[in-house]
Amino acid sequence: MAIRWIAIVMMLASLGAQSLTARAAEPQVPVLWDAKERLPKPDLSKLPRLRFLTTTDFPPFNFLDGAGRLSGFHVDLTRAICAELGIADKCQIQALPWAELEGALRKGEGEAIIAGIAATPESRSKYAFSRSYLQFPARFIMPKTKALTEPIFDKLRGKRVGVVAGSAHERMLRDYFNAVEVIPFGRPEDLYAELKAGKIDAAFGDGMRFAFWLGGSDAAGCCRFAGGPYLAPEYVGSGMAIATRADDPALAAAFDYALQEISVKGIFTEFYLRYFPVSFF
Repeated sequence: MAIRWIAIVMMLASLGAQSLTARAAEPQVPVLWDAKERLPKPDLSKLPRLRFLTTTDFPPFNFLDGAGRLSGFHVDLTRAICAELGIADKCQIQALPWAELEGALRKGEGEAIIAGIAATPESRSKYAFSRSYLQFPARFIMPKTKALTEPIFDKLRGKRVGVVAGSAHERMLRDYFNAVEVIPFGRPEDLYAELKAGKIDAAFGDGMRFAFWLGGSDAAGCCRFAGGPYLAPEYVGSGMAIATRADDPALAAAFDYALQEISVKGIFTEFYLRYFPVSFF
């Protein structure tokens, strides 16, 4: 199992991590793009318009602000993509119910979906996808009085680690950290309460959800991330990507160019820190 655990850690190299210790001690903005890679700049001058489809019910990615305006990480990212492609005047973004997104794209009512559709073998038969622009690592959180430094694999041996029952994170915890005492919880709220009360030594789960909890009033500053971010696509998926129609892979490739430029120029960092002030990496 230790070898399999090391395999997960090595996947952090794709994020530009210098070492697991550095990543654990100083969570930072994920870097998913190689600045040395040269992607071809697309020519979209003949594209009449570019309509992005999203939803309004997935904060902080897509939501309506106090004035009823469509806002969020995806909205800002879409505008930046259009600017990098030089077609800001041709871009639109429209919000629809989740269940209507696929049909709207199929009927030509939009050219792309930016709403968190997972790139799976099944979805790839329907869509062409850009590369992932954001991934969701699994993380450990612990009370500040118990937080451990890297390497934590051996230090967790025999410790009581909570996780949401039946989740992909429970399967991952049991497979890769089989020396811990796994404590399943039916609800995240119960998991947080037991962690805050010090009745379990750590919790394991989705880094983004943990970040929101850590930054909220309920946590009351009790806890912190411990260890590095663990990426395992076979458990937690490959992250977020932009979907286009399956017969339009060139547009998906154009998004890759724009997303890389946004990353290299530091624009992605600005957006990430704006919407995720407690970094989950």
